[in-house]
Amino acid sequence: MDVKQGQNKEGKTVLYLVFEYMDTDLKKFIRPFRQTGDLIPTATVKSLMYQLCKGVAFIHGHGVLHRDLKPHNLLMDRKTTMLKIADLGLARAFTLPIKKYTHEILTLWYRAPEVLMGSTHYSTAVDMWSVGCIFAELVTKQALFPGDSELQQLLHIFRLLGTPNEQVWPGVSQLKNWHEYPQWKPKPLSSAVPNLDQDGLDLLLKMLQYEPSERISAKKAMEHPYFDDVVNKAGL
Repeated sequence: MDVKQGQNKEGKTVLYLVFEYMDTDLKKFIRPFRQTGDLIPTATVKSLMYQLCKGVAFIHGHGVLHRDLKPHNLLMDRKTTMLKIADLGLARAFTLPIKKYTHEILTLWYRAPEVLMGSTHYSTAVDMWSVGCIFAELVTKQALFPGDSELQQLLHIFRLLGTPNEQVWPGVSQLKNWHEYPQWKPKPLSSAVPNLDQDGLDLLLKMLQYEPSERISAKKAMEHPYFDDVVNKAGL
């Protein structure tokens, strides 16, 4: 980004923010693969996911939650597949102890279960849930949890990951939106994301943990074996 100074028609000094041009976003990038039925190459998925984790780690390392990570907000250069995180309109600084935040954030399909359940005390783990949903979508070309309401969104999650309880998510029954939900047992992630290898499934599972404190951080995700060939290729 660059900052330029100029004058408007009234002669007043104004500042212009000049950003590099990115010709598409991840949502538009995925669309033609969905239309043709072709898979996004594994190397491309890994590169994009590594860049995303690196960007999220940077944001979190500077004490900021994005709170609206989704394919539409991830800009791309088609030729280089360079990825940039955009639209921090819902972002905010976080501090310890964790402040009380609104739960009316984040596009529904990528919204973390603690937010859906009405928690107002949350942190970086909400972004990592979104990263997991984006990861699965890159592999399958379809949204992992395409709910059309908060309740339907939760039920989509529960059908795949199992209905949470106090054993897997201590304190869940005390959250504002907790009810007696239908009881589902967890399914293997491979049933929903069949084209992902074992390392990828392991990383995805770590991103989609119910207990926020158990969810992998962006920095730790970058160190996961799934990215070994990406890191080695880049000489990092």
